[in-house]
Order: sequence, then C-alpha cells, then structure tokens
Amino acid sequence: MNKPVEILLVEDNMNDAELTIRALKKNNLANHLLHLQDGEEALNYLYGKDNGDPRLILLDLKMPKVDGLEVLKKIKSDPAKKQIPVVVLTSSKEDRDIIDSYELGVNAYIVKPVEFDKFIEAVTHVGVFWLTLNQSPS
Repeated sequence: MNKPVEILLVEDNMNDAELTIRALKKNNLANHLLHLQDGEEALNYLYGKDNGDPRLILLDLKMPKVDGLEVLKKIKSDPAKKQIPVVVLTSSKEDRDIIDSYELGVNAYIVKPVEFDKFIEAVTHVGVFWLTLNQSPS
C-alpha cells in the first residue's frame, strides 16, 4: 500500500527540484514527496482520480501550461483543499507576484536563494517548520 503524499513539489526547473528534494531528504522530510513539473499536472493530481491531499505544497509560480497563481487560486478557493499549506518557492521578486499570492491566500512566499548553501538552508527551514513544528487541522 502506498503512503499518502506529504509534500507536493510543483517545479518545472529540474535543477531547483533536485536541490529541493536533496535538502528535504537530508533532513528525512522527503519520504513521501511527489514532484510534478507544471500546474496542469498539479491540478490533475489534486482534483483527478488521485484526489491528492498533501500536507504541504511547494509551488513555483512561473511554469508552463498552468502557472502557479492559477493553481494557488484553485486550491484556496476550494473549501475541501484551502487548509493545505501552500508555500510559493520561486525566483520572482516581483511585487505583483507577491501581492497576488498573498491576496489568493498563500501561506508563505519565499524567493529562491541563488547560492547553493542558502537554497538548501531555506528549503530545510520550510520543511521543518511546515512538517514538524506547524500544527495543522486534522
């Protein structure tokens, strides 16, 4: 029997995805992680036959097919899914992206650090906080 997905990583950049997964694995936080490469795949997972219900969604904004803001809007407007924490993990520092994300209900907005060590540290902090320290409703 498959374990439920704890982290849904939605990231089209394979290098960033690999670094994120490595950081989470290093801290034993990636045991039940699902990586999808665009917003369309994420929506299909969340609302398709899988009807996914992860404990945390790490979401890039700038992706092909369906962008992160559209995914965020769908999740946060759905009474059955809106309590899932969504952390935007993106390279965008644009004020409009930050404002739009918070207006749509994002739980946190993190600009990906360019330096390798700082990137690993940021992802580690996100994983530890949302999966071990944060208390979510059951």
